Amino acid sequence: MTLNVSSVLVVLFLTCWAVMATKGNDQIIKENNCESTMGLPCVLEAFTSIFNTGSTSNKCCGDLVVLGKVCHSALVKRTLENPLFKDLNPATIIAKSI
Repeated sequence: MTLNVSSVLVVLFLTCWAVMATKGNDQIIKENNCESTMGLPCVLEAFTSIFNTGSTSNKCCGDLVVLGKVCHSALVKRTLENPLFKDLNPATIIAKSI
């Protein structure tokens, strides 16, 4: 990906993040049926690659695309609100989640 495309993706992601701030993440997740869209193996793979280390397979990457930006952003943001993840740098996690 070129730098310009990456910059556009970051801006779009942050814009979506700001819009979602007006609704609670749980409400967004419920309204969009976010938690039942991906299978558990891909959820674990994506979670590990964002919040720890690793990469996402092509299959799970495709599942993330189907999940959509709104669901993905709400799930990441909700996880960051969890006290178990209070020591993580939100900027780093957001960058990895993109």
